[in-house]
Amino acid sequence: MTVSKLPDGRYLVDVRPQGRNGKRIRKRFTTKSEAQQYERWAVASFHNKEWQERPADKRQLSELIDLWYQIKGQMMKSATNTHNKVKAIDKRLGYPRADKINKKMIADYRAKRFEAGVTANTINRDITAISAVFTTLIETGNYHGENPFSGTKKLKIATVEMGFLTRAEISALLAELPEDEQLAAKLSLSTGARWGEVKGLMSTRIAHGRVTYTDTKNGKDRTVPISEKLEKALKARGRGYIFSNVDYDIVREALKKVAPDLPKGQAVHALRHTFASHFVMNGGNILVLQKILGHANIQQTMVYAHLAPDFLQDAVKFNPLNEDSENG
Repeated sequence: MTVSKLPDGRYLVDVRPQGRNGKRIRKRFTTKSEAQQYERWAVASFHNKEWQERPADKRQLSELIDLWYQIKGQMMKSATNTHNKVKAIDKRLGYPRADKINKKMIADYRAKRFEAGVTANTINRDITAISAVFTTLIETGNYHGENPFSGTKKLKIATVEMGFLTRAEISALLAELPEDEQLAAKLSLSTGARWGEVKGLMSTRIAHGRVTYTDTKNGKDRTVPISEKLEKALKARGRGYIFSNVDYDIVREALKKVAPDLPKGQAVHALRHTFASHFVMNGGNILVLQKILGHANIQQTMVYAHLAPDFLQDAVKFNPLNEDSENG
């Protein structure tokens, strides 16, 4: 079993995992580390008695994460962030071997994170991210054990209040902000855009009274109409990225000043909530709001439904004790 360097700079894996009389495997890789990883996987995965249970995979979780990144991770939209997240999870778990990960280790991990003040939502996302590593490796034939994170129940997430600004607070915020940050805030307040979408807006995405966000959370383009006045102000900023120099911290501090009672952790995201809340309070259709915000399902948008002027009024109109409904 050897890994040798080829004349063209690549590395050749030449192994017979099942012994001298077994199948010969030869594969080429661009780096030596990839070749060595594949060689270890081949040795761990193949043996003479295929009818027997495969041996436990004793590779380090860190090695599996690297393999996952090569196969799929690097192609993801959030490649760097997701890679860093799963590596951080590996570190917090104590750099375990794959065969040592069990339900107790996972339960202890969650408990320690929760005791440290990490939210249930963040912990759930951690488990989903590291579980996806094993799912990918299993689907691609690079891991033959069970996904140790499969079946882990999500922690219950407490409903978080959606804070939003009143009209008076909106006016105070805009008066507090410098010109660049003020225009960015106006765009978010006018379209329900996330701050990252505002920051990533290109001048070519503004046309015919509409703005199109391309670098969205779910990866789908989203187009929202804007006023003629706002379109003119945006186009006046020239070509390229419209808000490349806008300072997030300036907006966040201004929000704290004008609306100190906003729920903790929402910060600039309160601008998006403000758009959605006022949209519903002014009689906007909840299905239209879903499309504007780019929510994958209506349940995400329904958190704003209670703000509608006629929310649940049908309970009064159509209940069986209402005399008017009987007469009708």
